[in-house]
This record gives sequence, structure tokens and C-alpha cells, in this order.
Amino acid sequence: MIKATIHKTLRSATGKMNLAIELDFKRGQFVTLYGPSGAGKTTTLRIIAGLLSPDKGSIEVNDCIWFDNERKINRVPQQRKIGYVFQDYALFPHMTVRKNLEFALDNKQDKAIVDELIGIVELEELQDRKPETLSGGQQQRVALARALVRKPEVLLLDEPLSALDIRMRSKLQDYILKVHKKYHLTTILVSHDIGEIIKMSDVVYKLQDGCVEKVGKPMTVFASNQLSGKFQFVGEVIDITKEDVIYIVTVLIGQNVVKVVAQEQEIVNLEIGDKVIVASKAFNPVLQKIEA
Repeated sequence: MIKATIHKTLRSATGKMNLAIELDFKRGQFVTLYGPSGAGKTTTLRIIAGLLSPDKGSIEVNDCIWFDNERKINRVPQQRKIGYVFQDYALFPHMTVRKNLEFALDNKQDKAIVDELIGIVELEELQDRKPETLSGGQQQRVALARALVRKPEVLLLDEPLSALDIRMRSKLQDYILKVHKKYHLTTILVSHDIGEIIKMSDVVYKLQDGCVEKVGKPMTVFASNQLSGKFQFVGEVIDITKEDVIYIVTVLIGQNVVKVVAQEQEIVNLEIGDKVIVASKAFNPVLQKIEA
């Protein structure tokens, strides 16, 4: 269980912003912070990690107080059982893959966890290589494994997949979900990718100007109307073509291109580049624009 009330005055090039958010979710959930740049997502992660202190508030994780300004409690990052994966990987360039993981070990910790993690994220053939010889996806797997070495209670992910191509991003999403479930983690992800959020998250907090604008299950947060059906996929509109009295909407879903027949009323507010949900209704596919 994580309960947090966070207040902090932030200053940027555009002026002052007051971060004032409340988080309350269960242990073991996969939670995503979503919103535009500057909404306070990364700052919230840094505060939970203890890398930044709020002006006031409290953070409680699994019945342990990590921060409470009134009681003058502020645990340092080393006292908070967290794993943190940064967007830029932050690996040690002079160390091999294995050495990067071993460096994260606690003094009294069994090294067997390193072998276990190398196996889970499929780094066996890369363990003696240095980061500069690895691809972006391979480096991200190393960063993920290193964040898990000390068996954290909370895994923090700050847009870890944003620089990767669609195929590699999808594969790493699967790795993250695998370790999230295997180690019974509570995971907090920062992401701008709606498809990624819907695939991975139990709960989404939509932030705007330092406040929580909306919270709920991904389909509740992003869909204006609830859709039911045997399938639901998220994709991006890449073409809209009129054929006689109907429209053909071409949607990119992952690495697949799907063509959906639509009526005029379905495409009135639809443009190329929009994110949509493709769902089934009475055996016919329907489109719904995602309100980001």
C-alpha cells in the first residue's frame, strides 16, 4: 500500500507551479503517472525515491513512514526499498553487464540474484560486455535488472522506453510486466504512450499543472464512453479514405496495420495521428477516439 500527500512549489522557465497531489493505491499494483511535460510526473517519482523533499506532506509505504514533515521523518534513498530506472539508463561505462549488477548488491547479499536476473532479462550472452557495445534495448534491460538486484518494494520507471522503436518497446514492456509479477512489485511508471499505459497499468493518475486531474483504470481515464466487446486494441490513425458512402480508417496497432470501416459520424472529429480504441460491438469493429 502506498499513500502519499505531496506539496511542493516548483520553479521553471515558465514560472511557478504548485505540485499538490495525493496518491493512494494497493501493494502490488502497476500504476502510471500520465500528463504533459511539466505536469509534475518526474518530480513525484523523485520525491517518492527521496531524491527530492516535498515542502510538506507524508509518504507511507507498506505501513512504513518514508516522509512526514510534521513528525520530521525523512528517510534517505538508501533507507527506502526502491529500484529506479532512468530514461538515460545511467550505467557505469567502465563495467561489464555483470559488474554493473554486482555493484548494486548489498554487502551481505547473496550473489545468486545476479544470475537469476541475468536469466530473466536474457542477458547471458551479453554479461561480459560493456554498455557501449550494447543496443539501447539491451542497455535498458541491464538498467532494469540492476534496479531489481536489492529486491525493492517499489519499482520506479521514468519513461524508460521512450527512445526505443516499437518492436523493442513492446518486448521490454513484456519484460517489465514479467518482473513486476515475479517479484510482487509495486511499480510506478511515467509514460506518455497511451497504448503502453493501457497494456501495462492497473491504475492511471492523469496529472495537469501539478494536480491530479483524473484517476482510474486506463480505459476509464482515456475513453469518453465505455466500450464492451471481445477485443479492444489501442492504435494510431494513419489514413482516412472515403469510399462511396463509407470511410476506411487505417489504424497502426503495434506493428500491424488494420483497416476499419466507419460511418461519417465516427470520423467527424478524427484526424491522422489521433489515438483510438478499436473494439467490437455486435460483431462489428467500432472506433473511439482517445481523449489524451
